[in-house]
Amino acid sequence: MLRVVAFAALVGILVVAAANAITVGSTRGNVHTVAQTAELLEDDPADAVVVLGASVHADGTPSDILADRLEVAVDLYRAGAVRAVIVSGDNRSTHYNESDAMKAFCVEAGVPSEDVYVDHGGLNTYESMYRARHVFGAERIVVATQAYHLYRAMFTANCLGMQVWGVACDKGAYDNQQMYSAREVMARTKDFFAALLRLPVETDGEVVSLLDSGDTT
Repeated sequence: MLRVVAFAALVGILVVAAANAITVGSTRGNVHTVAQTAELLEDDPADAVVVLGASVHADGTPSDILADRLEVAVDLYRAGAVRAVIVSGDNRSTHYNESDAMKAFCVEAGVPSEDVYVDHGGLNTYESMYRARHVFGAERIVVATQAYHLYRAMFTANCLGMQVWGVACDKGAYDNQQMYSAREVMARTKDFFAALLRLPVETDGEVVSLLDSGDTT
């Protein structure tokens, strides 16, 4: 019995290690700075930069980790690397709304409101990437998030049929970073298989064209 348990544990460890190695190894070559991304996409901007949600304060302002993602997205838009900004976050409660706060930040920073698209259904990384492809119809995207999180988002986007570039948004030390990094190991493993299987996400037939105004979202 102990041998069976030990063998199962070893297999589990190997699966987790392999999923993480493939996720990181297959995407890290496409992680660039804002300037590098703008140069790469100078002649053919990406459809959008997808900003993945994180916590907002009670007054509706973004946390430091989210503000850094949004600042990078604004920089990419200003540099002409992307045609639009998709802000994807949690708004399941009337008292908590990440995505609207994210749009407000971008608009205040100078991005035209019609070029900022709100994804109210991005409750996790996999769903955000799935919806970018199947709701918003994006085929070429830049992902803006911190490095620990970036590889998983990019791997998922690739598996879902999108061409993807990543920009790491790390601008300083963040509270609870060790916890985020540790949790990411299992999150990568879960999304690794979800992405390979292209597990469907319920969208209720929602379709948003990036040719229409973002103010309709």
